[in-house]
Amino acid sequence: MFAVQIHAAVRRFVFDQKRRRREAARVFELSRDTIAKVCRFSIPPRYTRAKPAEKPKPGPLLPAIDAILF
Repeated sequence: MFAVQIHAAVRRFVFDQKRRRREAARVFELSRDTIAKVCRFSIPPRYTRAKPAEKPKPGPLLPAIDAILF
């Protein structure tokens, strides 16, 4: 299954069927920490970078490029 489908299935298992999180961890073969995270977020959290990607080569030229384009 895809991550979103697993996320939805685990939430249905825990909240709709009123099953225990430990049982969900065993059934879906996920850690209890993962099950807790799934229960904490209604939709799967997306990946975010800690800091923006560096642009070492065009970095010094970006102001000139922006001036030409805009």
